[in-house]
Amino acid sequence: MAHRTVSDVMTAEVATIDEDAPFKELVSALAERGVSALPILDAQGRVSGVVSEIDLLRKEEYRDEPGEGHPSPWRHRGDRARAAGLTARDVMTAPPVTISPDASIVTAARMLHRHGVRRLVVLDADGWLAGIVTPSDLLKVYLRSDDDIRAEVLDEVITDYLGANPDLVRVAVSDGVVTLGGTVASQSMMRLAGKMARSVDGVVDVVNHLSC
Repeated sequence: MAHRTVSDVMTAEVATIDEDAPFKELVSALAERGVSALPILDAQGRVSGVVSEIDLLRKEEYRDEPGEGHPSPWRHRGDRARAAGLTARDVMTAPPVTISPDASIVTAARMLHRHGVRRLVVLDADGWLAGIVTPSDLLKVYLRSDDDIRAEVLDEVITDYLGANPDLVRVAVSDGVVTLGGTVASQSMMRLAGKMARSVDGVVDVVNHLSC
């Protein structure tokens, strides 16, 4: 059973800006486009980094920092240097955290968590920008209808994967919560049915009342 992929949920039309863009142009671009970050492109048109609102706010954060002769031990020197930057190249986060359009949304969610970022840059097989994926994009799977989820659980989990008789198994879905009832051939099949149903995109929880 395949999960939906990054290409199914990502934002494909992405505004970009070049490495030489001055600081105020970055602020304006974010405000005009109503986004919180922009991919930065190098001279060859490839993504070299990402500038986010947080990157730009470093200039405000470090505004009252002591001078070079009195460095603050609790501050990261690299962050202070970026706060003093004047162009996208100076202030961007690089290298960007990237992912393939063919990666599953599960992989994308894990990468967001592992790297502590709010967005992944999606690159195609040749390394060109294909889109951006964010937590809100990944949450789109929870907009699936209950009927759609029920059909997938019944067809792909119960019938195809487990080979159970669909006439002996009841599948109900309410607000993304799947309730399984009826009978299957063994206890191992009971447990597997619950596990597989939980892995279906858009499922919030599973209540397993199967018996054997």
